[in-house]
Formats: sequence, structure tokens, C-alpha cells
Amino acid sequence: MAEPRVLEASREARVWPRFVILGVVAAVCALGVLTWGIGPEPGSRGFWLVVERRGITVATMIVVAAAQSVATVLFHTATSNRILTPSIMGFEALYVVMQTALVFFWGAQSLAATDGLLKVALQSALMVVFATLLYRWLFSGRLGNLHTMLLVGVILGMGFASVATFMQRMLTPSEFDVLSARLFGNMSNSNPEYIPWATLVIGAVIAIVWVKRHRLDVLALGRETATNLGLNFRGEVTQLLVITAVLISISTTMVGPLTFFGFIVATLAYQLTGSSRHAHVLPFAFLLGLITLLGGYFILRHVFSAAGVLSVLIEFVGGLFFLIFLLRKGRL
Repeated sequence: MAEPRVLEASREARVWPRFVILGVVAAVCALGVLTWGIGPEPGSRGFWLVVERRGITVATMIVVAAAQSVATVLFHTATSNRILTPSIMGFEALYVVMQTALVFFWGAQSLAATDGLLKVALQSALMVVFATLLYRWLFSGRLGNLHTMLLVGVILGMGFASVATFMQRMLTPSEFDVLSARLFGNMSNSNPEYIPWATLVIGAVIAIVWVKRHRLDVLALGRETATNLGLNFRGEVTQLLVITAVLISISTTMVGPLTFFGFIVATLAYQLTGSSRHAHVLPFAFLLGLITLLGGYFILRHVFSAAGVLSVLIEFVGGLFFLIFLLRKGRL
């Protein structure tokens, strides 16, 4: 019994210094985004107005990093697979269909006319209901298994994409331009009115997850082991799927789809911690996500003057990373 405790103590000794380093890097990145290159003199009214405007972007990145990272790790736990993510399973394709249908039936002006907390709440609720029913049926049903869930999820994603593409081809060029701006993940898409409510919901959800972190460690051992240790496996999985749907829906409705972002930060968190404990992986995934968004935004904005392509770059690198990881692993 002494040897496992020594190994665990050794792992803890390696993990937390890395956590502190990531926290410092994230803080430096946030400070850079907030204050770098501001024209007005530091401390003046103009200076603080610019900092306040940039603070909205930083707050949005914090919300998105928390939602995407935690949701992806939880989905990996529920499916016992570190390749599948809610986005790859076609979850965000539903968002694309809803936005496209809104423009298709009521015109581009409907996007601005319907902006508000009610629209965000309705979109999130619809995505949560859809994802929860689909994943619970596929994963917990009598004939449900990983490969069936993957197949149905990918097919539904392709179906939603096909419907959205058909409607997009019927739009006028001006309507398509307005829609395209909403369908690309962009930190500037977020409305500052949404941030307090999103922070409140995501904070409450993450608090629940943190309280359940030890149960999640047991759940990650698999259906048979978790059941033998006294967990209601189906009930726990259903709760995780609901939580995942809530987090992803809020992130998507705030800034648009980010297909591979969660996969990148979750995979890097597993590698850096060398642990499967959620008490380690969840904070690491959040900080890695925050550094990715803040650091990428800072470099693209102040070095290349191309802050708007951050999501495009993340999706490109994430897609390559996903393919390399899949080819090296060789299986689902």
C-alpha cells in the first residue's frame, strides 16, 4: 500500500508546480490583451475605456475556455473515449441550422432583431434537449454502444450541415455575408449583456462538477467497474450529458462553433498531468484553453494584425492535431 501512495505523492508534486506556471502564463496573457498598445496615457480616462472594452473580450474568453474544456473532459468520461467530442458528434451543427433557418425564413435583419437573453436561452434549451435525448438514447439504450453513437452522431451532423447548406444557397449575397459572420467562432460576437448570466450558469455547473469529481474518477473506470463500486452508471452518464449540453450550448450561442478547441486543450491536459484524476485534468484543461485563446488573440492582434482569424487558426491546427492523434492511436 505504501508504493501507490508514494507514486501519488510524486505525481502531486509534479502537477501543481505546472499548474502554477500555467496560471502565471494565463495572467500575463490576460494582462497583455488588456493593456498592450493602448494609445492613451496609462491611468487616463481613455486608457480605462479601452481596458473596459477589451475586458469584455477577456471575460468572453474565460467563459468559453471554461465551458469548452470542462464539457469535453466530461464527455470523454461519459463515453470512456478521449477522441469523441460533442462538436465532432454533430452537436454544433444544430446551431448552424437554427441560425441559417432564422435568416432563410425571416431575413438577415431577424438576427439582430431577435438578439437578447431570450433568444440565447431558447437556443441553449433546444440544443440541450436535443443533445441529451440523443446521447442518452444512443449511449444508454439496449442496443447503444460507442460505434452506434459515433455513426448516428456523424450522420445527423452531416444531415444538419446539408440542410443548412441548401438554405444558404437560397440566400442573397448580403444575407449570406451576415450569416457567415455568425457561423464562424469569433470572440467579438459575444454580447456583453450575456456574460454575467453565462458566468453565473457556468460557474454553478462547474461547482457541481467539482463536488462530483471523485465520482467522476470512478465513472471513468468504465461501466462494469463503476457499477460494482456502487454507482448508478446510467444516471451518472445522463447527468454528465446534460451538463455537457448546457456548457457547449452556452459557448456556441455566445461565440459560435469551435469544433476542435475542446479536443486540443483536453488532450494536452491529459499529457501534462499524466493523470486521469478530474481534480488535476479539469483545472489544467481550463488554463490551457485560456492560454490558447488569450495568447493566440494577443499574437494575431498585435503581431500579425489579424485577430479575427483566431477561430480559423484554432480549427485548422485542431483538425491536424485530431488527425495525427487518431492515426497514432489507430482506433476509436
